[in-house]
Amino acid sequence: MAASEGGGRDEVKTQFGTREGTYKLMTLSEYSWPSRAPYNVQCCHPVRVSFTSVEDGSGCNDKICFNVGRELYFYPYKGVRKAADLTKPLDKRTYKGGTLPTCHAINQFTASAQSISLLVGFSAGQVQLIDPIRKDISKIYNEERLIDKTKVTCLSWVPGTEHMFLAAHSSGQMYLYNEGLPPVNTPPHYQLLKQGDGYQVHTCKSKSTRNPVFRWVLGEGALNEFAFSSDARYIACVSQDGFLRVFDYDTMDLHGSMKSYFGGLSCVCWSPDDKYIVVGGEDDLVTVWSFHEKKVVARGHGHGSWISVVNFDPFTTAVLQNEAALYGSDDDFSGMNSRERTYSTHSRTSIISGENSVPQVSYRFGSVGQDTHLCLWEFTEDTLRMFQPPIRVRTNTALSVGQTSMSQSNNIASHKSIGNATGHHTETGSISSKFSNLSLSDKHKDKHKKDSVSSKSSVHSHGSKMHLRLLAEESYRVGSQACPRLDEVLMLEPLVAKKIAQERLTALVFREDCIVTACQEGFVSTWARPGKVGVVHSATGGTVV
Repeated sequence: MAASEGGGRDEVKTQFGTREGTYKLMTLSEYSWPSRAPYNVQCCHPVRVSFTSVEDGSGCNDKICFNVGRELYFYPYKGVRKAADLTKPLDKRTYKGGTLPTCHAINQFTASAQSISLLVGFSAGQVQLIDPIRKDISKIYNEERLIDKTKVTCLSWVPGTEHMFLAAHSSGQMYLYNEGLPPVNTPPHYQLLKQGDGYQVHTCKSKSTRNPVFRWVLGEGALNEFAFSSDARYIACVSQDGFLRVFDYDTMDLHGSMKSYFGGLSCVCWSPDDKYIVVGGEDDLVTVWSFHEKKVVARGHGHGSWISVVNFDPFTTAVLQNEAALYGSDDDFSGMNSRERTYSTHSRTSIISGENSVPQVSYRFGSVGQDTHLCLWEFTEDTLRMFQPPIRVRTNTALSVGQTSMSQSNNIASHKSIGNATGHHTETGSISSKFSNLSLSDKHKDKHKKDSVSSKSSVHSHGSKMHLRLLAEESYRVGSQACPRLDEVLMLEPLVAKKIAQERLTALVFREDCIVTACQEGFVSTWARPGKVGVVHSATGGTVV
């Protein structure tokens, strides 16, 4: 784990070091609401950030969208090269009443200098389509809340399409909309199309196609986030019931799933080559799931509170001929583009073979959480393959479901919690003791365990719903492939674990020349990558160093 760079542990960092150099906060590149007046809804809906890039002839092709409280902003994004001008938004919208923006998504497939399709989700369940460039387009879906009355938690255009988008809600349901269909002011009536382990898909009973085109019902509790694979063939969903579910998007078949160690899962992302999925949530852990092996292959402990965002860094995730060449000075780092990336033209399921050595893929991803910390993580396929779980011997101290203590042979028993959501740091002991008194997931577990005792006599009745339910639950217990014990998979330590804000962090985006973060106070910060500092110019032409 990276060492602290001076000052107390509670000090907010303005720079942090990695093996390739130093990342520095660009204070003149900070975006926020122009008035900077305090607002009293920050506890309700997180600040989200969306980017797009279009050739508009202005010299500033990148655009940024973010929400703060009741307001939605759309600005030119000048990155590390020029100071942000908060007085000239391309678009600004203030929403009144009890409806507040909760998330947004830009259609990257159709974005141009003349038009940008921007979806905005709201706390009361509506979805608005606007164009911040033309400003003459505005459509509202679920306007009368006849489809879903709960908060929109995640929005995404279906990659490569002009009119199709998905909206997830805290009801645990996800809807596919066709932007080209006319609005319908009657409540939908559904018929079952497909179902499987923990999910159902419905279509509308209607003589003609109407919105929503499909309704997905996933697990129990809120559907917190979903993400498409880079080829849009698969979609990964995380829910408050603690499950990651990965579907074939076209066939609607369940490809695989996993269970959190404890509590709900809040965020999910794909590796650039689609081989791995990383999730985070209320167990304070990042978990790496192998798409091809359909199992958990690693976990990471570095946060002291719930994790809000995980994201891979495609600009430092690379296919390497020589691991030692990955890191160096700022000048060395600027030449990284000469190396092959995992999102290059090479096969997604193969590794480039060298004459003298077998290269390996080095993956880097980041996470931010309610503890106000940014963590950077790294793993290689070699480290995953080399890990050997301990041979478990049945003893009086072996972990079993329902026990209130955990095996002290856990290989991370000495790790301490970084801190809590308010930024205060306390020694909390091992992860073993931290999780020892916590139940597996939700309140239904105790009931299920009682049911398993009372129904032993009918276990062999294959037609029994209880029997099938017990078998399904057993497959997700701690120690199963879907939810391995902490010492049964590789445990990652963060390369960087730094407090970078005063309020909980809600956004993390990796760009070629910087990292962008946002906190609940409404500040969107830019961190210049090594070798990129010194090119930022203030409004008066000065240079920031």
